[in-house]
Amino acid sequence: MPLSDEKIREILELKDHITEKIEKHEEEIEFLKKNLEIIDSTLKQTSFTKASSLHSKSESPKSDSIPITKGTDGDIIANAYVTPEQVSIVLNEEIGLNADTPPFKSFFIDRIIGEMKKKDATEVEDGKIQKESVIDFVINKNGSNIREIIIKNYRQQERIKEIINTAGWSLTRMLENLNK
Repeated sequence: MPLSDEKIREILELKDHITEKIEKHEEEIEFLKKNLEIIDSTLKQTSFTKASSLHSKSESPKSDSIPITKGTDGDIIANAYVTPEQVSIVLNEEIGLNADTPPFKSFFIDRIIGEMKKKDATEVEDGKIQKESVIDFVINKNGSNIREIIIKNYRQQERIKEIINTAGWSLTRMLENLNK
């Protein structure tokens, strides 16, 4: 008995739906594998201590920081803390930078994070990621000064380096602009 056109359409839709789910899960698995490789590599480079003993000592996911230094003099202006969910950039307490100081908004927020947001929005439209997975940011302030920049849902390992490097460049330029 042949299938009706409607049944064939339903079967094709089901096939497309299953194919999309498989692709989404494969992307997630690749992302997790890359993160595991980076973690393994970092552990091998930093210590001969068993990872299990290190893990029990760290009470928070912010136990290891990546220093962000100012230009050539090497002064630490901030520290970046990377977790699987977010990158937190905590500014040095002695540094008072306002979010309105250029090029923070125009370069770091609009150009760097904004472009990542646009790419994510396209992936949402294409059904590759969920709307909740789009990169986003929060700026915590102490008065009018930036205290911490939190970038959520960076999703891709390559983005971490770009976020940290461009944050360092932006913060250095902001300090230079204050001294003019």
